[in-house]
Amino acid sequence: MAEFEDNKSNINLKDIKSLYNIKRIFSFIYEKQKLKIILYNKEFQKICSIGIENYKKISRKYKIGERNGYGKEYIANILIFEGEYKNGVRNGKGKEYKYGKLKFEGEYLNGKRWNGNGYNINGNKEFEIKHGEGYIKEYDYDGNLKYEGEYKNGEINGKGKEYDNNGKQKFEGEYINGVRNGKGKEYYYNGNLIFEGEYLNGKRWKGKGYNINGNKEFEIKDGEGYIKEYD
Repeated sequence: MAEFEDNKSNINLKDIKSLYNIKRIFSFIYEKQKLKIILYNKEFQKICSIGIENYKKISRKYKIGERNGYGKEYIANILIFEGEYKNGVRNGKGKEYKYGKLKFEGEYLNGKRWNGNGYNINGNKEFEIKHGEGYIKEYDYDGNLKYEGEYKNGEINGKGKEYDNNGKQKFEGEYINGVRNGKGKEYYYNGNLIFEGEYLNGKRWKGKGYNINGNKEFEIKDGEGYIKEYD
């Protein structure tokens, strides 16, 4: 088992129950970047400072401990999370921060965001999430809605809708891994259909296209393999 030494102490990693439930406080502090972990629970309140490189080594060898209750996470003295834990992972209400700004606020389940809102660096709402990865709303940098729909496995998957900068719906249909796949419809700014049919890997595959007045303009089959155009 690896050990970390300095002039003051010789601490064996076996003494560490977890990164966050620590039996004793490390006495060594390295001159470079440091990580401070501040924990609060019913039994204890301790502060531990360890070298950032040693933190990375330890985190690869040991699972996160059984944190329970309320806690805070810091990196290089900067708060990145505060909220509730259960069995070592985020569970319950919490807040995430980036560069000192609120990044996400809501509820967590088994370490994953479950319900809540995400924000960009300017404080504008960037997305809204419901039931984990089941449903999400995404916003642009200025806070305008750009997508709402199903969200699974960290990607847009399932049925959803896209909007332009003026809040007009420009597409509705099916997605696989963030790309249009399956049935869908595209719309002009006035609400009329541009295209209706099927998509494959983001491309129109089979269907009919219309001009802004609603007249059929083309018909497509097998992607780029076959097309009919109309005046």
